[in-house]
Amino acid sequence: MTKRWALVAVAGVLALAGCSSDLPEETPSGSGSPSSDTRRSEFFDQAEYDRQLAFRDATPQGPDGKPWEQMLEPQMVDTAKYAKPGGKYRLCFSNAAVDNPWRQVGFKTMQQEVKLHPEISDFVVLDAEAKDDKQISDIQSLSGRDCSAIIISPNTTATLTPAVEQACATGVPVIVFDRGVNTTCPVTFIHPIGGFAFGANGAEFLKENVKPGGKVLALRILPGVDVLEQRWAAANEIFSGSELDVVGVEFTDGDAAKTKSIVSDYIQREGTIDGVWMDAGATAVAAVEAFQDAGVDVPAFVGEDQQDFLRLWVDEGLTAVAPTYPTYQWRTPVIAAVKILKGEQVPKEWVLPQPRITGENVREYVKEDMPPLHYAMCGCEDMPGYPGPWK
Repeated sequence: MTKRWALVAVAGVLALAGCSSDLPEETPSGSGSPSSDTRRSEFFDQAEYDRQLAFRDATPQGPDGKPWEQMLEPQMVDTAKYAKPGGKYRLCFSNAAVDNPWRQVGFKTMQQEVKLHPEISDFVVLDAEAKDDKQISDIQSLSGRDCSAIIISPNTTATLTPAVEQACATGVPVIVFDRGVNTTCPVTFIHPIGGFAFGANGAEFLKENVKPGGKVLALRILPGVDVLEQRWAAANEIFSGSELDVVGVEFTDGDAAKTKSIVSDYIQREGTIDGVWMDAGATAVAAVEAFQDAGVDVPAFVGEDQQDFLRLWVDEGLTAVAPTYPTYQWRTPVIAAVKILKGEQVPKEWVLPQPRITGENVREYVKEDMPPLHYAMCGCEDMPGYPGPWK
């Protein structure tokens, strides 16, 4: 596998909850210990950072209004050897887990995408329950089930690589998405732009909306997880080249109560917090509530595209941005599988657009009738039965 594939082996932020990492851990800063410095994270890669930031401005190829079918600077590969005329495809899927709202929204979207393709006669799904050993066994099982194609969303990168390579060796086309593996044997690897782009989008927003010298609090979930480390590495790069004062970087474990407590402590300690950066938005509402409970203005905020935050943003008139890791990516592997089984070309690395939600367009994404942790970038609104399956 190339270094590029390894670096962009990323997942939706909630998709990382409870998953182990193949990477070394970074020691958190601890309360009251400012941790933005000019040292670059070991996870920072200049070439990949530049590539991802450039992708943000690239014009995607593909149908308008269907970002799950679009691609950025694709290098197409021939798939004629996998063609199976006549349809009746048995599509198999080894899923890392459905243990959080991001993955639940994504999987529901994938299931509905399958229904759009009459060529797929059978959809076999095995859930690894966020366990590497189980997913290795699942992939081995699928390799013996006469699958026309195998889709894999790996639980972790290095540990799952041999199992993916074994699946490739059977001659069945393998499609990897969401998180990557350390091999280029899959026919295609599908993912949005990546963690550097996510982290940079939030940090750039704060640089533009917080006065020089303003105090920024960075909230992270876990140390040592590649996608989150890349998000922070990008943000730290931008903060280190700015006049912002990052007064603390704290790990919340994705826990709302802990998040609220941390923010409350910083408000008391610092007096003023002018911006909040997050590597994941699941606890953004709890962080906002800490400011409201303290009776102070909510500062410039980086959240994500789940409905509870978007609604609060609009209702309270927040100054905010929502970088996204869109769940519409769950549609693309099914589309890719059908293309491959028809012998049509697909990108070797299928890079999807990764939009931002801003103050100018946030109202477009607020869906009052959807659950609080429904993700706006599902790309599911045009699918038959919407919104039923997603409720």
